[in-house]
Amino acid sequence: YCLDSGLSWEPRSRAVEQVHLRCTEGSLEWMYPARALRVVLEPNLSSARHTTVCIKPASDFQGASIYVERAGQLHLVVSEAEGARSHHVSCFSAHTPQRVALFLQASPQRDISRRMASFQYELLSNQSAAGPDFKKMALVEAMCRPCDNVELLMAICSSDFVVKGSIRNVSHDSENHMSQVDVSVQKVYRQKNRIFQQDEASGEWRGPIRTLLQCKVKKGGGDFLFTGNEHFGEAWLGCAPRFKDFMFIYRAARERGANPCEFQLN
Repeated sequence: YCLDSGLSWEPRSRAVEQVHLRCTEGSLEWMYPARALRVVLEPNLSSARHTTVCIKPASDFQGASIYVERAGQLHLVVSEAEGARSHHVSCFSAHTPQRVALFLQASPQRDISRRMASFQYELLSNQSAAGPDFKKMALVEAMCRPCDNVELLMAICSSDFVVKGSIRNVSHDSENHMSQVDVSVQKVYRQKNRIFQQDEASGEWRGPIRTLLQCKVKKGGGDFLFTGNEHFGEAWLGCAPRFKDFMFIYRAARERGANPCEFQLN
C-alpha cells in the first residue's frame, strides 16, 4: 500500500505518453490534458491477486475520458460528463491482475487552461470486492446484518479502523444510495488514516462512517465497537456490535484460545 508512487515516463509516440503506477492504491493528476495518456497499473507485490479495479474521479474532473484496455480493445469506464459526479465510482474486473492498462483520451478543446483530469484508484482482491460496481463492493463491508462471532473476531484483526463510540447522528443520501453515521469516539484502537479526529474546540473525537442506504441504519443509544475498511479516504461500516456484546464474545474466545489476534481491552 502507498499513496505516492514514482512515475516513469516512456514516450510511445508523439501523441501518447505512458505512466507506470506501482502502488495498490493512489491517485493521478493530468494537468492541461491534451492528446492521450496511457496509465499502467502494475503493483510491486507480484504475489497479490488484484481482481478488481475501482476508479473515483475528482469532483473537478475535466478534459478527458477514461478507458480500460482489454485484448487490444478500449472500453469506456468514465466519460468526461460522468467524471464531474464526485460520488461516482467505477469498478471493473482485472483480466490480468498483475497489469492493468488505462487509456485517458483528452477531449477536443480550444482552451485547455484550468482543466485537470485527476482520479483516485484502488486495486482490490476478491476478498474485498464483489462485483462490477462500488455499491456491491461496499455491500461486503456493510453486510446489512449482524456479524457472527467468527466474523467479528476477524474484523478486529483485519479492519482498517476499530473504534469504540456512540452514534451522534445518522443522515441519508437517497440519490447516492448511502447513509452516513456520525460517531462520537471514546477510543481509537486502530485507524489507517485520520478519519477520526479530535475537535479542537470541544476536545471530542469524532468521525463519519458510510454504509448503504438499504442497510437502514438508525440512531441507537449505547456504546458500539465500529469496525470496517477505508475506500477512497472514506470509512465504510463492517461489523458494529454493541461494545458489551463484543467484550463477552472476545473474552470467551480468549479463554478458549480461539481469538485470532490479541485485542487491547483496557
